[in-house]
Amino acid sequence: MKILFIKLSAIGDVVQTLPALEAIKKRHPDSEITWVVEEAAAGILEGHPLIDRLLVSRRRAWFRMLRDPLKAVKGVRDIIRFVRDLRSVCYDIAIDFQGLSKSGMLIGLAHAARKIGFDRTRELSYLFLNERLPPYDIEQHALERYLDVARHLGANAPSSSCALPIEREVSAVERKIEGMHLRGRPLVVVNPVARWKTKLWRERNFAELADRLVKEKKAMVIFTGSPEDRAVNERIIAMMSETAMNWAGETTLKELAALASLSALFITTDTGPMHLAAAAGSKVLALFGPTAPWRTGPYGPSHIVVRTGIACSPCFKRKCGIGVRCMEGITVEEVMKQIPNNIQLPSLQDPNV
Repeated sequence: MKILFIKLSAIGDVVQTLPALEAIKKRHPDSEITWVVEEAAAGILEGHPLIDRLLVSRRRAWFRMLRDPLKAVKGVRDIIRFVRDLRSVCYDIAIDFQGLSKSGMLIGLAHAARKIGFDRTRELSYLFLNERLPPYDIEQHALERYLDVARHLGANAPSSSCALPIEREVSAVERKIEGMHLRGRPLVVVNPVARWKTKLWRERNFAELADRLVKEKKAMVIFTGSPEDRAVNERIIAMMSETAMNWAGETTLKELAALASLSALFITTDTGPMHLAAAAGSKVLALFGPTAPWRTGPYGPSHIVVRTGIACSPCFKRKCGIGVRCMEGITVEEVMKQIPNNIQLPSLQDPNV
């Protein structure tokens, strides 16, 4: 059986689809799985043992090339090559996990006997399907929604957990951390940036929180993010009285997952690395404002969500006219209270012990 997964973006959504991948592969162990993903999230899936073929859509790069007269021809050729690769296999099943026009068009282009997805999805993407699941409950957690597809394909009691192929990255990150001579100090990773401005917490709050983690928990704090986030982290660290490290732009997605797996705590805004850390087995403390943690929060009972719960939250707005009170109202003290004094954070072991 040949199965096509279409889940293009974003990082968190791709991570939350991995339990469905494992459940479907367990139910159909002889299946060959192809996954179509966009560039930004492709690093998560590269080398995954359950994926036989990875097709990377460079949609944004193609659009940039098409707008450039000097690169337009190459852009067209790349698109044609991608479509040819997509259509080179006749699939038994194609699944649209995305539910948007960009994924619907790919489902339409693919050769597949069964084209499966949810009915009444956005941007009329369901019109490309020939097998529609009932419309999903918008209040249902995204990970459970994807598992519903696995259940539809015969998976019995699918697990919400998944394995990330990060063994090599864990070893590399361990060696890097061991060189810092942390000697048993708990490692706390902080991911302070999100793409929506309304999801951001004050930089000064992150600086104060990191200082308190160092002083009160004897923690080693590492700030993470993309290369574009490096300047934000530098500003936060400059406000601190204690020492912290800036790893923004220094890790691949798999290396970030490896770092999370070695941490005692992963503190983050509502963003893709939050889901990556949860999947890697880290304990996640997530700050939520304009979005709903029951829909897209870190999945599982061990994680912590801090939010004000004011009446207008969640609003799902990228811009706010009243000062983003849902995030402004979260205090450093409230976050620190979520790290109980009577719980010893797991610590990195001194390799010389």
